[in-house]
Amino acid sequence: MSREEIFKELDEIFREVFDDESIHVTEETKADDIEDWDSLEHINLIVAIEEHFNMKFNMNEVTTMKNVGEMVDIILERI
Repeated sequence: MSREEIFKELDEIFREVFDDESIHVTEETKADDIEDWDSLEHINLIVAIEEHFNMKFNMNEVTTMKNVGEMVDIILERI
């Protein structure tokens, strides 16, 4: 799976979790860029991504990710 394909799938997951069809994530997208991205939605997002890609983030990864690009790096390592 390519980086571009992962971003495409993440767009769909983010749109579903945040119930916003206009969301388009990029390398630099972070929580501050999406209005409803709070700590509770962060958990929902992580769970949705883990289920979709059939993988698990460890707690250190979850707490240190600075943007979606770093998330994609971890996903690429695991799939």
